[in-house]
Amino acid sequence: MTERSERTDQHSTNGGGGAVTDQLEDDYDVVVIGGGAAGLSGALMLARMRRSVVVIDAGQPRNAPAEGVHGLLARDGTPPGELLERGRAEVRGYGGHVVNGEVVTVARVADGFAVCLGDRSVRARRLLVTTGLVDELPEIEGLRERWGRDVIHCPYCHGWEVRDQAIGVLGTGPMGVHQALLFRQLSADVTYFSHTTAPTAEQSEELNARGIRMVRGDVTALEIADDRLAGVRLSDGTIVPREIVVVGSRMAARANFLQALGLRPTEHPAGVGEYLPTDATGRTDVPGVWAAGNVTDMTAQVGAAAAAGAAAAAQINADLVAEETRRAVAAYREPFSAETEAQLCEAVTGDRRHGI
Repeated sequence: MTERSERTDQHSTNGGGGAVTDQLEDDYDVVVIGGGAAGLSGALMLARMRRSVVVIDAGQPRNAPAEGVHGLLARDGTPPGELLERGRAEVRGYGGHVVNGEVVTVARVADGFAVCLGDRSVRARRLLVTTGLVDELPEIEGLRERWGRDVIHCPYCHGWEVRDQAIGVLGTGPMGVHQALLFRQLSADVTYFSHTTAPTAEQSEELNARGIRMVRGDVTALEIADDRLAGVRLSDGTIVPREIVVVGSRMAARANFLQALGLRPTEHPAGVGEYLPTDATGRTDVPGVWAAGNVTDMTAQVGAAAAAGAAAAAQINADLVAEETRRAVAAYREPFSAETEAQLCEAVTGDRRHGI
């Protein structure tokens, strides 16, 4: 039995009613770093499998500026904060812990990892990294302030809400034209601003064929009137009226704390930022470390991130079961090995074992 399975269960069968404190313990089967959809979903799966698990969350969700989470079945439009609070309650209901804190570094130790939060550390047999990413925006006046409101990036996250409006797409990277074509599905009034990424001849033909206007020149600022986006200002002073601006951010995985393990973010093949590579199950190149959500899948929405967290958690549990089974078989085959004899001696004699 694991430490978690030997505890007294304090939850109801539907995952509610558990009076579980969030006091950080010294040892866990699994430490989940990052408390978004992927992390909480993974922790929920592990807690339901009677694993001792803690979610350590720095409280910096990527989607915090958004009014609601969209495209999530049965929870469409739920405010991001409310969704996270529901998730925390469900994890706690099955005996899992959720604590506020920022992981500074992770080191390999015997039988697992030491996770350092600065003022203290905890040990984990396995790690699930779900820290997400940071959206790095171009230096354009007003852009950051409007992010998540009338400056957006994803048609699947925000497209319905801006349908039929005057949309401007900023060419800031390799996916700019692709974004313009996607948003053309939602509005007949789409303008592509070449800014730092002029379209190729083939792309220009595609934009023209779809009725997407092209505006050349550098974008210097957004025009705001009555706390609403009114237009896009070019370097020559021209203002192009727009109600919505679409911009592709450079996405950077939050994973620098893993450097001591030899894990570092890698440039994504699409040229849109850095991510933490994994295999199809979420396993990284370091044994015992899995990753899920936007830290490894940069385009995953909330539903996909949650599913990835649950899938990785199932793999982690299976890995722990395999390890525990190997140890059990070894003990079964050699009941009087040095290790089992020491355990028996300690159980029978306690502190007196050296004074017999």
